[in-house]
Amino acid sequence: MREESQGPTNRAADPQVEAKLEELPKTPIAALRSRYRELFRTEPPKAFGPDLLRRSIAHRIQERAYGGLSREHQRLLDQLVKAARAKPNGRLELPRRIKPGSELVRTWNRKTYRVMVMEKGFAWEGKTFSSLSEIAFAITGTKWNGPRFFGLRSRPSQSEGGKENAG
Repeated sequence: MREESQGPTNRAADPQVEAKLEELPKTPIAALRSRYRELFRTEPPKAFGPDLLRRSIAHRIQERAYGGLSREHQRLLDQLVKAARAKPNGRLELPRRIKPGSELVRTWNRKTYRVMVMEKGFAWEGKTFSSLSEIAFAITGTKWNGPRFFGLRSRPSQSEGGKENAG
């Protein structure tokens, strides 16, 4: 129910929080439902058995004691939920963040191209570009999605583009 590491804040575990967590496995389901109502101010979902109730309660106890998600991570989760609702059976991809100093390598027509990721933009052949798409265009002479050209995004799956024959 809890991680043994001290998490990103490197704070020591609070003995009172640990004691509350250690009581959960021994708590009867009626008491778990009551505790859930107390912590979440709503009825527990009917589908939640004792295990999910314990996990939810443990999470809320730790969240209150040590803090919840950062705004950045909460925003990312909200975006993923929105995307999942828009395409219920679609594939979700986490946005990738490329760190400055990373080098992107792509071979195109038997020639290897190396692009350096900078704080603001991308460096290639002594010039700075604001997007990977500009570099992909300069390399190929045709419009490309830059992140896809450099392998940072997968190609659409067959299910997204309609069913294709496998034979």
